[in-house]
Amino acid sequence: MSAEKLDALFGNPRDADNPVGYAAILAADERHEMLAEGERLLEAYGMNAEFVPAAYGGRLVRADRLAEVQRELWRRDPCLGLGYGFSSLLGSVNIWSAGTHEQRTKAAEILLGGGRIAAAFHELDHGNDFAHAECAAVPSDDGWLLTGRKEIVTNLRRAEAMVLFARTSEVAGSRSHSQFFVTRGELPADRVLDLPRFPSSGMNGVQLGGLRFSDCPIPGDAMLGRPGQGIENALRAYQLSRVVLPAILVGPLDTALRLTLECVHERRLYGGFAADLPYVRAALARAHADLLAVDAFCGVGLRALHLAPEATLLYAPALKYLTSRIVLDAFEDLRAVMGAQGYLREGSYAMFQKLVRDAAPATFAHISRSACLVLILPQLPRLARKSWLADPAAAQQLFDLGADLPPLDFDQLAVGMLSGDGLIGVLAETAEHESAGSPVRRFAVRFRDEVLALRGQCAALAPSDLTIGASPEAYAAADRYTVLLAAAAALAVWRSNHRQQEAALLGILDRLSGRLGGAPVLTPDERASAEQALFDTAVERFRDGRLLDLSARHVSG
Repeated sequence: MSAEKLDALFGNPRDADNPVGYAAILAADERHEMLAEGERLLEAYGMNAEFVPAAYGGRLVRADRLAEVQRELWRRDPCLGLGYGFSSLLGSVNIWSAGTHEQRTKAAEILLGGGRIAAAFHELDHGNDFAHAECAAVPSDDGWLLTGRKEIVTNLRRAEAMVLFARTSEVAGSRSHSQFFVTRGELPADRVLDLPRFPSSGMNGVQLGGLRFSDCPIPGDAMLGRPGQGIENALRAYQLSRVVLPAILVGPLDTALRLTLECVHERRLYGGFAADLPYVRAALARAHADLLAVDAFCGVGLRALHLAPEATLLYAPALKYLTSRIVLDAFEDLRAVMGAQGYLREGSYAMFQKLVRDAAPATFAHISRSACLVLILPQLPRLARKSWLADPAAAQQLFDLGADLPPLDFDQLAVGMLSGDGLIGVLAETAEHESAGSPVRRFAVRFRDEVLALRGQCAALAPSDLTIGASPEAYAAADRYTVLLAAAAALAVWRSNHRQQEAALLGILDRLSGRLGGAPVLTPDERASAEQALFDTAVERFRDGRLLDLSARHVSG
């Protein structure tokens, strides 16, 4: 199966008679329901097989292919993307990473049979602070007894199974919690209470439920890994989902940009079309640059899961942190162009407001942006002292998007301290080898100089700045580091994929450089030229029925 086959199965979303088109999607959203016909099509497609490793009968071999298929679904309806399948990926990755052969086989049978596996981690009182989660499991004669609540968990009410995160020790620290894989049928009905759906401002049809456990028995063989490994298991397993989810969000942004392009070429203002206004053209060009920046960064992160799995402990939270901000900013820029049309729940562009609402919770779901920075901070002093501008760039294979990859190996995902950073090495090499005076070299020098300044700051970070209690300056340093990673990824991807326009690269680097502050790198004429090329490319692809991402794939609508 492939994204192309999924696209053909779902057909043209603009067709009013399409039972899984925009009209049907919006009607289901107004009813706060999942799109039933969409779920039936996904079952026929066998979407759950995308989440099961090939060794257990599924189609999960390459992370980039997983993201591509999910992106095709999410560009049409993020609610369907999360509510039907992605939530099962969040639950099952813990099993592929830490489960026994028997547990993995059991999970595969559930998913391949059309069932769901929920990830029951979240508690409202603690959010992403998993180390203080209160839901607790205590030993019993033949297993464990679970007491507490799990809240705002996708598909918890209708899932056949779940991965539970629970406290198993009162000793403070990273070994206080464990994971359990249980089916709903293994939990006595009188010890579990389904909580009402939690209202939300987006993802209207997704079942965001909760459970209250009261001395609920859990089988003795349900634990994933060893006691106290819950946080470690999650840190390792969620490296996959923290890279895949940002890559998926390119899909809704792509659709929103295409809708905006359609609107500005139809809407008449001041005696002409809105698309004729310089502000509108610049805003759309910058949104396109943002989309491509996210796609390039995610493309490298997805390949790193296979080729440099030890580095994804750092790259995954960096991706999740920066790309979520870029995507939200791009949506807001597009909404400014759409004006009132960006808020209407009916009419030709009604899908836009749904995409904005659905994308917002997806950007912070699973892990918040601040929690991502907390994962990055402890790595920075060592990298600053030992790696930055000393280590060479990573191998070219990491940046050749679409090239062959070895099968994804969950056992290679690790936790610990990194010894090197091959992405940052791209900046120094580009600054050295690009033609003197070229815009690309000027950007590379700008980013290299930023690394030099950041290196001194991060090497001197105090131990207190490597924790949740870090100073604002330390958080700002981690923020700037993520921008440098994205810039390095874009430079390396363009160097390895020569069919991409240099003007698009300049637009991307201009947007990323702007996030660092300082004087502009491009002259006004260079910026105008780059933005015109980005706008023209977006219009050409829109009219040709192609995506606006790096794939430029033809789609049905």
